[in-house]
Amino acid sequence: MAKMKSEIIEKVRGALEKYELQLGEINQQIWSNPELAFEEHNAHDNICNLFESLAEEGYKVNRSAFGVKTAFEISYTRGKGGRTIAFNAEYDSLPGIGHACGHNLIATSSIAAFLATCETMRAFYPDDDIGYTARLLGTPAEEGGGGKLLLIDAGAYKAVDACFMVHPFPVLSGAPDLLSSSSCEGQYLANHKVEVTFTGKPAHASAAPWEGVNALDAVVAAYVNISMLRQQILPTQKIHGVVLRGGERPNVIPASTTVEYYIRSETVKTLRPLTERVLKCFEAAATATGCTVEYKWEPAYMDMMVNRPICESYMNVMNEMGYSTIYDAAGQEGGLSGGSTDMGNVSYEVPGFHGGFYIHTDGVNHTPQFTAGAGSQEGFKRSLYCAAGMAVVGCRVLADDEFAAAVKSDFDSNE
Repeated sequence: MAKMKSEIIEKVRGALEKYELQLGEINQQIWSNPELAFEEHNAHDNICNLFESLAEEGYKVNRSAFGVKTAFEISYTRGKGGRTIAFNAEYDSLPGIGHACGHNLIATSSIAAFLATCETMRAFYPDDDIGYTARLLGTPAEEGGGGKLLLIDAGAYKAVDACFMVHPFPVLSGAPDLLSSSSCEGQYLANHKVEVTFTGKPAHASAAPWEGVNALDAVVAAYVNISMLRQQILPTQKIHGVVLRGGERPNVIPASTTVEYYIRSETVKTLRPLTERVLKCFEAAATATGCTVEYKWEPAYMDMMVNRPICESYMNVMNEMGYSTIYDAAGQEGGLSGGSTDMGNVSYEVPGFHGGFYIHTDGVNHTPQFTAGAGSQEGFKRSLYCAAGMAVVGCRVLADDEFAAAVKSDFDSNE
């Protein structure tokens, strides 16, 4: 870049300090008012309100963007042409346990990185020396519904040269004392989500059970089949499910039952044959009990395609700022892996970055203890540290032709 990295870092930090109060308010508003997938109306409105109050700075706000009511697009453009980067803000919660995956912190870090990128680029290139666009995308329904897939289909990521976000994880006992990690292969798994309904025939469970076809037996048989299958799959592959409906009353043979399963594997390529094996478990259960079986599929999440130049640049910047960061977190003792994200689908469309950062909690993701940690002041501060790293790398994508070319070349080599 034409400017020294130290100058960029100093300006980014100054921008984050300038907006820290507003960022803290947004973070707490999202955390204290958890909203489920596609119902994130308060989060959507609060974030859009913030940027509408900053309209004089050049921010353009598009509410309910891309045909999704709780999605938004906030953009900042200078000059003509040039490159485009995007930051993904997630803000949906989990049923019953609120922000147990810390999406309030994901939104906060992306909002902060977007603001810092725009402020820094405006300061160093005030006369439209180069053309560029930065976007903040509100991406609902990551926990279920695949909001980013809807945005992909609507063209939200077309002509985007790099897309960024970070995700919080717990600091576990025995893990190294890190602030954050860069993306790594195998950390985010491809995921098929399926709802399976078995249909049998009702009958009086005591007086004439032979007249019925028991759909609950099909659930039990499928559960046992899959439990045995788990012994014969790779350690990187995961299969887990719940019974959504098992019947109505004990004295009525259940005529309809439903289970929901997630099937995960390291890549989309290895997921397909695993899914076929799981389907055979459901089909065998239906055959054995005389039931019929139907499938309802949710949007599939792809594995994360890692962009090495972005990851390495982020790691170097974070360490230079004094925030202990490693490149490969999946292999670290005490580290977490095995989750899935619709950011994986984005990474197949454009060069993507999905880093991790660590907060002190008494439990892992998707627990009430993690919810508490996601609302902590420490969690908020750490989200801003990562925002600084993303902003510095984002500025580099926009202003450094050589680096941007390396980012694109790495992405193209993985296609």
